[in-house]
Amino acid sequence: MAWVYLAAAAVFEVIFALSMKYADGFTKPLPTAITIIGVIGGIGFLTMAMRDLPVSVAYPIWTAVGTLGTVLLGYMFLQEPLSFGKVVSAMAIVGGVAGLKVTGT
Repeated sequence: MAWVYLAAAAVFEVIFALSMKYADGFTKPLPTAITIIGVIGGIGFLTMAMRDLPVSVAYPIWTAVGTLGTVLLGYMFLQEPLSFGKVVSAMAIVGGVAGLKVTGT
C-alpha cells in the first residue's frame, strides 16, 4: 500500500507545482486553493508512504516523479521549452532515483 500512497503523493506534487503557476502569486483564488490542496495531499500521502518506506527512497522518488511530471506537463500545457539539456537532466534524476531504489530497499 505504501507504493500506492507514494504514487498519490507524486500526483499531488505535480498538481501543486502546476497550480502555483496558475495562482499567479496567490492572487487567483481557485488556483490558490488547488495549490493548497496539492501541498496537503502531497505531503499527507508521502507521510503515509513513509510508514513503510525508508525516507531515503520515498522522498527522492516523490521529488523525481514530481519533477518529471512537472517538466512534461509544463511542456504540454504551459508551452515551456523542452530542450535536450532539460530532457537529459530529467533522465539523470530518474537514473539517480533508480539507483537509490536498487541499492536502498
